[in-house]
Amino acid sequence: MKKLLSLLMALAMTLSLAACGGSDEPAPADNTDTSDAPAQTDSNTVASGVEDGVLTIAMECAYAPYNWAQSDDSNGAVPISNVPGSYANGYDVMIAKKICEANGWELEVIQSDWDSLVPGVQTGTFDAVIAGQSMTAERAEQVDFAGPYFYATIVCVTKSDSEFANAASIADLAGGSCTAQIATIWYDQCLPQIEGANVQTAAETAPAMLMALETDTVDFICTDMPTAQGAVAAYPDMKILDFSGTDGDFQFSDEVRAENVNIGVSLMKGNTVLKEAIDSVLSTMSVDDFNSLMAEAISIQPLSE
Repeated sequence: MKKLLSLLMALAMTLSLAACGGSDEPAPADNTDTSDAPAQTDSNTVASGVEDGVLTIAMECAYAPYNWAQSDDSNGAVPISNVPGSYANGYDVMIAKKICEANGWELEVIQSDWDSLVPGVQTGTFDAVIAGQSMTAERAEQVDFAGPYFYATIVCVTKSDSEFANAASIADLAGGSCTAQIATIWYDQCLPQIEGANVQTAAETAPAMLMALETDTVDFICTDMPTAQGAVAAYPDMKILDFSGTDGDFQFSDEVRAENVNIGVSLMKGNTVLKEAIDSVLSTMSVDDFNSLMAEAISIQPLSE
């Protein structure tokens, strides 16, 4: 019995020493399949996001005529991947489809709130944002831009029967109550230029901005031309006030104006591969091409009830 115990103790010590010395043995092979992982050549490389052949973009799906949601795939609408049973359409979707067709990619559309668009690109939640975003200097500090894919002008919209319906300059809007969409040049830089204007709380979304005007909560709103054109199509009692090219227009430096009337595709900083692929498509399109496509989007947008 003593001999047996001695043998067992010796065996236990041998196994213990083998376990402690395991670090000298070669590590087992890692069989994890990384064939689908984005290739990275160095720490500064940013994956394009389309290695899988799918361009994943985000938009509000509530910003006609740039984008909206509908219940079927009519007029070329595409499914909204995170909202089952809903489809996205509009100018942004039309542009995205052209980009995907030219590059041989599939298109995936994700609905995302306005304030979540830039953070989503920064974190790689989606590859790009095509959502009627102005190419502002502030945004350009956070994301890279491809494009422009539209050139817009800044206008005001009022009711046809409003006391401001015949305004010939922003000076004629003095005394009126107004609003615009939150976190836009319209609210932050345009409305403050109207002396005597009663600026109300910013609207969270473009539809909320339009509803404030339609329900007479405000006398006029400030927005870009495509949004205004879409508004008039949806609400026939509205009228566009376009002061562009006159002394009574909103005043900006050429640089600021260019930044805020050019609409671009936002991408993760350093994503040169995707930027070049998108620009290779947009650079072949003229201003007339953009305007024609926008007119088509306006003609098929859902009308207000």
